Amino acid sequence: MNSNSEIKVYIDGASRNNPGHSGAGVYLVKDETIIVQQGFYLGVKTNNQAEYLAFLLAIFFALQHMNKSDKLIIISDSQLLVRQISGIYSVKNPELKRMFDCAIGLLKGYNYQLQHVLREHNKIADRLANHGIDKRVPLPKEFHNMWCLDDKK
Repeated sequence: MNSNSEIKVYIDGASRNNPGHSGAGVYLVKDETIIVQQGFYLGVKTNNQAEYLAFLLAIFFALQHMNKSDKLIIISDSQLLVRQISGIYSVKNPELKRMFDCAIGLLKGYNYQLQHVLREHNKIADRLANHGIDKRVPLPKEFHNMWCLDDKK
């Protein structure tokens, strides 16, 4: 049996004001089956930090559900994020650079690609990010422990 799967993850980061109360939405589909559909509260972050944290959450969940031979497609409406991860733009902000380096390290050896979509094609992830803010949905403990998301760092 062929175990190669296609995993699509739609992500969005939202910040009310910039910086402001922020959320991340993750909508993960594996072989047409919804695996993760959740929004999370991130605390006070910039919009770009929220986008990167949504990206890291996508990786966190995807790696729990994929093999090295699977294809991972991460879909975002953040042109900055997609262009930075793709190497078109450099990452100058130290906090974003830390998250960038972490993401690239985790994805090493995996078959992945990023796709940019317009906002209207990313409504589910946007809704989830805002739900995470509204309901103050905490990040998974494993993610928090893994990433040391303390603002003191």
